[in-house]
Amino acid sequence: MTLLPSIQNPQALPGWSAGESDTVNDVVRRAAREFGDKPFLDVLGQVLTFNDIQREACRLANGLATLGVVKGQTVVTILDNNCDAVLMWFALNKLGAISVPVNTAFKGEFLRHQIADANAAVVIAETVYAERVGLIADQLADLRVLVHRGEAPAECLGDKQIIALESLRSGDTRDPDVKVAPGDLTMLIYTGGTTGPSKGCMISHNYACNEARQMIICLGRTRESITWTPLPLFHLNATVTTVLCNLMIGARAVVYPRFSVSGFWPDIERSGANEANLLASMVPLLAGAPDNDAMKRCYGQLDKVYGAPFPPELQQRWRERFGVRHAVGGAGFGLTECAIVTLLPFGDPYKPNCAGKRCDSFDIRVVDDNDVELPYGTPGELIVRPLKPHVMFEGYWNRPADTLKVMRNMWFHTGDIGMIDEEGFFFFLDRKKDYMRRGGENISSYEMEKTFAAHPQIEDVAVHAVFSELSEDEVKVTAVLRPGSSVTEEQLCRWAIDRVPYYAVPRYIEFRTEVPRSPVGRILKYELRDEGVTAATWDRVKANVTFDKR
Repeated sequence: MTLLPSIQNPQALPGWSAGESDTVNDVVRRAAREFGDKPFLDVLGQVLTFNDIQREACRLANGLATLGVVKGQTVVTILDNNCDAVLMWFALNKLGAISVPVNTAFKGEFLRHQIADANAAVVIAETVYAERVGLIADQLADLRVLVHRGEAPAECLGDKQIIALESLRSGDTRDPDVKVAPGDLTMLIYTGGTTGPSKGCMISHNYACNEARQMIICLGRTRESITWTPLPLFHLNATVTTVLCNLMIGARAVVYPRFSVSGFWPDIERSGANEANLLASMVPLLAGAPDNDAMKRCYGQLDKVYGAPFPPELQQRWRERFGVRHAVGGAGFGLTECAIVTLLPFGDPYKPNCAGKRCDSFDIRVVDDNDVELPYGTPGELIVRPLKPHVMFEGYWNRPADTLKVMRNMWFHTGDIGMIDEEGFFFFLDRKKDYMRRGGENISSYEMEKTFAAHPQIEDVAVHAVFSELSEDEVKVTAVLRPGSSVTEEQLCRWAIDRVPYYAVPRYIEFRTEVPRSPVGRILKYELRDEGVTAATWDRVKANVTFDKR
């Protein structure tokens, strides 16, 4: 039995160090000083320079201050991919406030929970999302101001103050210069809520900056990089690994409003992008799409394409069909609580399907159920602890008990199953948590089941994953109807469209007389997952049920 280096020779692992400390605010200021009027942010041809970012963030910060936004205060944003979404993050940070970017697909209970849990007194939203807030405003005791981007919302918000985002663009361009430390919070990023209500991960300034620095290493970014991404700015991937990362080194960031197969190559051509940061089903969808003129003209333009998952056969397809020089699929492994815990420096030897190696920011181990470290090549749960200050989350917002629960033996327990081979490569194998993932989004089975349980004709329900040909999960609802119920699968699906995020609308629905349960009453979802699509399963795609995906 071959043991891990940590068992054989503890000195082989890096120890605790002070590391490099930074804040998002200092990154913005340095970028303006060093790169000035160079183009930085490009959204559909609206281009902001590094100086523009500093100036416009200060204008918004000074406007937000007139609303009483102060250091340590949470502010929810529900914004599409646009320049204002980037500027708002930087503006809030300049005041020492905490940005809480919320998924734009949220509505109803999904939306109410996160706004209420964050204790947000101010919400900043596109008009269409502001109207969704209006529908639940009477359930948001802390909310006092709604800032809308675009036309004023039609929905009445009772005693809540409603103002336009444009009115917050102050004429005062001075930097508020609020004292912000590396360990102060830059944002709350909510988990998928896979085992209960979603929880706000407290992300420090230094966490965000350290992750951006890691991306420079493992993605080979340089000042000449022009990185294109359609990933949403309410996730760390686009916010940190594209925007903040490129801001640090003087590279350009091209943000596309929403992923589109037909829009991909035309915007790659328009922007001159030489890198693309993709995720999930985007990679196979583009690889299998028909030829178009923009694609042909862009042959060889993309130097690097990042994707996860990005299996070797798809990497080869991208190289051959599109002339991509570097298809990167094993750059690292991370999660919201811990950022990037394994990585592979760009250009280093790579093994198919690996997720990098240990890095100097985190100590990782693969352990059994008793937290005993396992030998090379043996699957077990990945546990993590930091090797530098403020590179991991600071805990769950207002949930100290939940934070302690995942820190057994003072190690963060990821709930992810993986193994480390004799050369030190880490391989992700599976997830212990009962979760689903579709379209690059984590989906909370708990919140989905809470939503479907509210339907008057449903007696019992389980929401679970089934296999998808696009490499992620498809969502299936297995439900028990109340006696005398007349609802059909299609009617239930259409009912759900108005109540759950678009990416969580179930593809499959099956009505049963009962769902399998353990002796203590827990639904045996693994049985439902293993059964998958049965002869009795209704399929939304085959039924041709379509809906607005926003």
